[in-house]
Amino acid sequence: MDHVLIEALEVDTVIGVYDWERTLRQRLRLDLELATDIRPAAERDDIQLTLDYAAISERIGAFAEAHQFALVETFAERLAETLRQEFAIAWLSLTVRKPGAVANAASVGVRITRGQA
Repeated sequence: MDHVLIEALEVDTVIGVYDWERTLRQRLRLDLELATDIRPAAERDDIQLTLDYAAISERIGAFAEAHQFALVETFAERLAETLRQEFAIAWLSLTVRKPGAVANAASVGVRITRGQA
């Protein structure tokens, strides 16, 4: 199985457990690894035969805009479900980082893996 990568994608969303966090948009940084077989797309040079990372990135931005969660864990889980369903992704690894959330740490976050490669 081959992997399509989307690295350091930044989106703004309302996320956090504290009241003050619920009043502003915060930046999240995402890394995705999406399993697919790229051979048909490469053979025909046809984007319709692979995972379109531009379309997936756009969908992630729309998801972040439309949803508000307390936990980064919930954001990651729901986003993974959405992407797997809408883009027929059999397996993915998703890392969601929240920069500046903890003093003295560049970022905090979660990494989840869903599906079977």
